[in-house]
Amino acid sequence: MALSQQVSDSLDEAKANLRNALAWAARTEDTYISKHIADILLSIDTIKDTHKYVSDLRDIMGERDDK
Repeated sequence: MALSQQVSDSLDEAKANLRNALAWAARTEDTYISKHIADILLSIDTIKDTHKYVSDLRDIMGERDDK
């Protein structure tokens, strides 16, 4: 089961906003602020990637159960 389109779109929108915040933070804030914004961006990517791999794994395991 894939992420719903609404969730995927919302995560993509959040990433776009965070990239904008990161660009401003890199110019004006202490470095730890930029680091934490980058960590959040990585977490969003991890959510999407992990969900994809788990979904693929479930599909593979389901195919093996059918045989």
